[in-house]
Amino acid sequence: MEAFLLRLEQEKPPLSVFTSIEPLFLDPAGYSSFRILESGRTQPRAVILPDIATCPDCLEEILDSGNRRYRYPFTNCTACGPRYSIIEKLPYDRPNTTMRIFEMCSECRQEYENPGDRRFHAQPIACPACGPHIALWNHAGDLLAEKDQSLKAAARLLEEGAILAFKGLGGFQLLVDARDNAAVSRLRQLKHREEKPFAIMVQDIKEAQKLCVIAPMEERLLKSPESPIVLLRKKKEILASQVAPGCPDLGVLLPCTPLHHLLSGEIGFPVVATSGNRTDEPICMDEYEALDRLKGIADAFLVHNRPIRRYVDDSVARVILKREMLLRRARGYAPLPIPLHKDTPPLLGVGAHLKNTVALSLGNEVVLSQHIGDLESVEAFNAFKAAVEDLQELFQVRPSEVVCDLHPDYLSSRFARERSPHPLAIQHHEAHILACMAENALAQEVLGISWDGIGLGSDRTLWGGEFLLVEPAGSSRLAHLRPFLLPGGESAVKEPRRSAIGLLYELLGESCFFQEHLAPFETFSDQDLKVIYQALKTGLNSPGTTSMGRLFDAVASLCGIRQVDRYEGQAAMELESSAVLSPTESSYDFVIHGVKPPYTIDWGPMVRSILDDLGQMQPVGEIAGKFHNSLAEMIFRAAVLSHKDTVVLSGGCFQNRILLEKTVPRLKQEGFRVYWPQRVPPNDGGIALGQVYGAAHRLPQLKDSATGG
Repeated sequence: MEAFLLRLEQEKPPLSVFTSIEPLFLDPAGYSSFRILESGRTQPRAVILPDIATCPDCLEEILDSGNRRYRYPFTNCTACGPRYSIIEKLPYDRPNTTMRIFEMCSECRQEYENPGDRRFHAQPIACPACGPHIALWNHAGDLLAEKDQSLKAAARLLEEGAILAFKGLGGFQLLVDARDNAAVSRLRQLKHREEKPFAIMVQDIKEAQKLCVIAPMEERLLKSPESPIVLLRKKKEILASQVAPGCPDLGVLLPCTPLHHLLSGEIGFPVVATSGNRTDEPICMDEYEALDRLKGIADAFLVHNRPIRRYVDDSVARVILKREMLLRRARGYAPLPIPLHKDTPPLLGVGAHLKNTVALSLGNEVVLSQHIGDLESVEAFNAFKAAVEDLQELFQVRPSEVVCDLHPDYLSSRFARERSPHPLAIQHHEAHILACMAENALAQEVLGISWDGIGLGSDRTLWGGEFLLVEPAGSSRLAHLRPFLLPGGESAVKEPRRSAIGLLYELLGESCFFQEHLAPFETFSDQDLKVIYQALKTGLNSPGTTSMGRLFDAVASLCGIRQVDRYEGQAAMELESSAVLSPTESSYDFVIHGVKPPYTIDWGPMVRSILDDLGQMQPVGEIAGKFHNSLAEMIFRAAVLSHKDTVVLSGGCFQNRILLEKTVPRLKQEGFRVYWPQRVPPNDGGIALGQVYGAAHRLPQLKDSATGG
């Protein structure tokens, strides 16, 4: 199957076109032959295609000096170009897109109306005579250059260390020379992005191979029509150290539009390519909006006059166990539908608070919106509300029910209560598992391992290390991690040292405060430690949690890897990076308590052994490796305990390559069927799908119950 996937694009018939390839591995159906069956009676529905990267034919044209579209930045055909970002309403015809303001010239009209032409009914069709054009502005919006001269002037500015605001296909990006440490550091400072890795754009696959180790499946993904940012293992530090400080991986993007290709060709060096916004705000779409919102960040603006109807960020993916995993689902993927395998009334899932997406059911499928982001600002919440309205208007559907997270204070949950007096609430970790079940077409009861940061549990405590028995119609808790306190509450989410002290307090009691030689204690003042001690002793602002994400944080802190996060998940990522250095197959002990569910999986023996290893100056990489091995063993022991043959792994912790690579083969070797997210993110970007999938199976029960049925 892997070979088939790699050959598919290379050996396709010459006149065939792929608009999207989303590989998904499902259970064998048991067919013994290949047949094309007669179509069933289904309600026809137009599929809105995502924005698609420039195809080879169009790229060849813009590089051909004899072609009328030579160096034209908006060249496209039926096989490539903008779709979702320019559609205003259905049906997808030019008058219903933002291209309606550009009247086709006679040559474009002839191509558009000729069934034998590859631009037959290519709605964004354009050429230099009749289509959009680019311009370069300074920071005040004054014109510096027009058309092709804009590219040459923009390239010079980048070479000189300037920050360029670049109006792309689905919104603005901020570009800067990835070799220039001072320029990258300045971008970090102005964007308020302290240490989170930047993605880079390189001219072609050869340039990417100079920087990173690239496997065949990763190369396929980089060069695919979806063209996401792909996380790759660095070869060596060639770029500025501030691009991805302390991170062994690098997010790499190939040019995805003619404008990107032309600019990359002008500069010939890698550039940081990050979203055109301030931290926690949505991406800028309009050039005049960008002048205002990116004021003080960008030195110049490379803009164009094709309006963007909705912002679409770059998708992010990685390859784990030879399968693609989306970490952010946006350009190239959204809004392709996900089969629901069940007819259902219109349902709206409003997602979670972080990495928000929204979902809308349409008959027997679900449309998942593009990545919206964290609902941490007024601007982000407004973008969320706009995305909800946009999906409904685009598909002309009004949901009969609204589904939200169990947490009442999420902005998305508050929005749901404004829309519906009694929205259906589905528990956060259950929704993680349901999302993975939906994309893998699972309807039977499974053991779901849902590991992430924090989510409100059905008992009103903070969950995050959950072993759930889940079926679409409901779930129960098989087991969970031993709880521990988080001194400082929300502060502990950003400070792994607080999780570590809470963990030690649960394990050692007050005597942990006499272990001040340990890394987390050394970073606090005596006064701070007194406050933390009192908080733990009284329980004031120190909620308990079963979170695996916070356990990762605590172990990273104890190992001296990271005490304060500069971005979400930093400590856990650095702990994973440390484990890469260790080939150990050893693991730590743990204990499972209880005679019936929910069992408690006690990490106590493991943490005591980690403290012993630290005391004996064992390499941190070996400790991190043994920790990951222990988690894989926890999952295996829980699978045996569950008496289920199907295991589903989801939640933000399963973005961890080592955790999946240790866990999946261990389970398969023992005869378990294992599923994990592929085209829907394992993080909170998949929650909305899980909400809709759960509601699709539960609403009939609720209605029967309400009527006494």
